[in-house]
Amino acid sequence: MGSPVADAVDLARVRRVLVLKLRHHGDVLLTSPVFSVLKAQAPWLEIDALIYDDTQEMLSLHPAVSAIHTVGRRWRERPGLARLGPELTLLGRLRARRYDLLIHLTDHPRGAWLARLLKPQASVAPRRPGRWWRSSFTHLYPTVGGGRRHTVETHLDALRRIGIVPAVDARRLVLVPGAEALAAVDALLGRHGLRAGAFVHLHPASRWRFKCWPAEATAGLIDRLQADGLPVVLSAAPAAAETALIDAIVAQTRTAPVNLAGQLTLKELAALSARARLFIGVDS
Repeated sequence: MGSPVADAVDLARVRRVLVLKLRHHGDVLLTSPVFSVLKAQAPWLEIDALIYDDTQEMLSLHPAVSAIHTVGRRWRERPGLARLGPELTLLGRLRARRYDLLIHLTDHPRGAWLARLLKPQASVAPRRPGRWWRSSFTHLYPTVGGGRRHTVETHLDALRRIGIVPAVDARRLVLVPGAEALAAVDALLGRHGLRAGAFVHLHPASRWRFKCWPAEATAGLIDRLQADGLPVVLSAAPAAAETALIDAIVAQTRTAPVNLAGQLTLKELAALSARARLFIGVDS
């Protein structure tokens, strides 16, 4: 369904779309409804993503994503000539796709450069100051700062700006674990005597420590859940700071939980959440 936007993009004239989100894992996951909404509105679209290489598992297997292009997370650290080759290769791949619409979901300058170099019929990005930025895109959408608007809705504002009104049931996050990850997690749960729907998945760590609950409080929560007959399965990234927090939590529990910290891939982490009765976490 379209909205009465004077300069709305006619999706009937669009075949390929590029969506850019060069941020962290959770940020990329929060873009997943953009792909779902576009595909629901125009099933013929081929919708590609451009994201950092270490975040691609957040969108791989998404049924609305046609192709994923990646940029190395540490690309800025390469010397000029070493960086030029991969950049030209990426640009060549993107040009070969002949995008009709570019949707930029951050203020990363790469989006403006690509809008100029790829020359899509239409391009939309968040509004920000500067003539160069404004002239790079055909459409700009306003953003609300200070955490006053959910990131998913801010992303969907890019679509609203070009005349696409998202259906409520298309706004859900999509992270597809895949059959291989589900099978691996089922085997892990079986080894610990657990079954789907009968445990709590607790992910108490984050790269941002200020978001985390104190170890003592988390240990108390684990003991309370397990005393109520709900086994707890712990997970965390393999980063030393996160596994150290998990070790501190486990050391303070009276009833040891199943500890899978640092042992799961991103897809297996999603599979574990899918099998749990309840997920508890501190970060997306």
